[in-house]
Amino acid sequence: MHIPDGILSAQVCAAGYAVTGLATWYSLRQINRQPNPTAAVPKASLLTAAFFVASSIYIPVPPASVHLILNGLLGVVLGYFAFPAILIGLFFQALVIGHGGITTLGVNAAMMGIPALLAYHIFQRRNSLGKFLGEPTRTGLFAFLGGALGLGVAALIFLALIILNIPAQLDGEAERAAVLTLSIAHIPLAMVEGVFTTMLVLFLRRVKPEILEG
Repeated sequence: MHIPDGILSAQVCAAGYAVTGLATWYSLRQINRQPNPTAAVPKASLLTAAFFVASSIYIPVPPASVHLILNGLLGVVLGYFAFPAILIGLFFQALVIGHGGITTLGVNAAMMGIPALLAYHIFQRRNSLGKFLGEPTRTGLFAFLGGALGLGVAALIFLALIILNIPAQLDGEAERAAVLTLSIAHIPLAMVEGVFTTMLVLFLRRVKPEILEG
């Protein structure tokens, strides 16, 4: 789902960097407000590596690809660390394996990072919005929603960006059909990521519940 170089206009790429800069500043500001801002750095490093590896295994479907994203999982487990973690992971993917692009790094980071922050806030509402549910159903349900919606919202942003910015030299109808097919293919992937996030969160809740406190 990474958008490569050459697809988006310079104005859209610049806007992506502006949004990513703002979101990174806000995330770091929230992290610095925590009692011990460095405590979650090892956890963030581990999940950044997992994000790098998972997103690197993909099936090319021009002009993009289908693969695990794990941005919702990062949001649920890392909170505000998720956005800088995704930005770093995307940077090394573009630099090392040419997945995505440098000019589109800001757009890709915003496309995956902002839904990750949304996933974090959904999961943090589990005790208020899900108070009518018992445990572990409540934690599992909101972990699933965070994991699935993180990818689902990113796929919708991807669909809108590509549909609105198809280069003139490409066949617009064919590209729109390909992008729509690609976006639909992300629906089962969102379910898979929701289930995977639920399994991981329920495991952490059992063995190390303090990791889930944000």
